[in-house]
Amino acid sequence: MDFPVYIHLGPVSIHPHLFFETLAYFAGFRVYLHTRNKERIPLDKAMWVVIGAIAGAALGSKLLYWLENPVETLKNVTNLNYLMAGKTIVGGLLGGLIGVETAKKLIGWKRSTGDDFVLPLIIGMSIGRIGCFFTGLSDHTHGTPTTWVTGVDFGDGVPRHPTQIYEIVYLWLIGFFVLYIRKKKTSPWEGFLFQFFMVSYLLFRFFIDFIKPTPHPYFGLNNIQLAAFVGLMYYLFLIRKKRREKFQYAK
Repeated sequence: MDFPVYIHLGPVSIHPHLFFETLAYFAGFRVYLHTRNKERIPLDKAMWVVIGAIAGAALGSKLLYWLENPVETLKNVTNLNYLMAGKTIVGGLLGGLIGVETAKKLIGWKRSTGDDFVLPLIIGMSIGRIGCFFTGLSDHTHGTPTTWVTGVDFGDGVPRHPTQIYEIVYLWLIGFFVLYIRKKKTSPWEGFLFQFFMVSYLLFRFFIDFIKPTPHPYFGLNNIQLAAFVGLMYYLFLIRKKRREKFQYAK
């Protein structure tokens, strides 16, 4: 297999990153419309939440990417091509969270909306990672060299961890758990599924990024791990608060 693996649609050849990222946005939005809890939030308000999520995710993904190599970013602070070149999923998730909470404040909505985003995110992120895998070495989402049986040669003769595939498998494990909880209707509180998703994914990214070929300038951590740690602290505090509130209510 030669990387990147272009998608051929008749006479048109599309880069896998562009093809699968576009498909990911389309599929994720369709899943959101199909699976969202219609009784939780009206569609008109839900669309404002979606807009907040998209705007926050776009900004957050860029900001965290610029922190990947701060020295290089400072050198290219006036280079628009460099500044617009990359993005990060973790930055998108955390930025999207801020965007959603901002949108909810603006429209006066106080109930949790996160649970409706879990399945769309899992579907969209999984599809997007297929594009990352087929892109090969150029987007740096692969892992470090390995002798494991899972190693993949992305075109330079060196077997590397296919961390994109690891992530897809992990996302679907989260998805099966979420579907089980939804079916059994045993979620302990509104917003629990999104909180569980975020904690699970941030934990995964914190550890998997030790085998990513990116700079680790922050006391042995990279930009993703640093953001994941901050996000985990926030969600662990939030979950502890929710559990305490539930216990006090039950009394």
